[in-house]
Amino acid sequence: MGAGIGIRVPTRRPKGQSEQALYADTRATNMLIRDLRALGERTAAELKGRWRALKHVTLSPSRISDIARAALVLNGHWK
Repeated sequence: MGAGIGIRVPTRRPKGQSEQALYADTRATNMLIRDLRALGERTAAELKGRWRALKHVTLSPSRISDIARAALVLNGHWK
């Protein structure tokens, strides 16, 4: 079960049990998904904080992607 083709979501642990109840490879997969998601969330938060124009964007998703890509390039030059 997932969010769609190519979209990975963490596997839930059994109710009332610890994370250790999952197989080691499932725990590793969950860790990778969690780390990747954290990186994306941090990037989005940094862009929204630095680029006020991205806080209230109401454009189409393709235009938002173009603007975010340009902001990431500019953000990289400022660090």
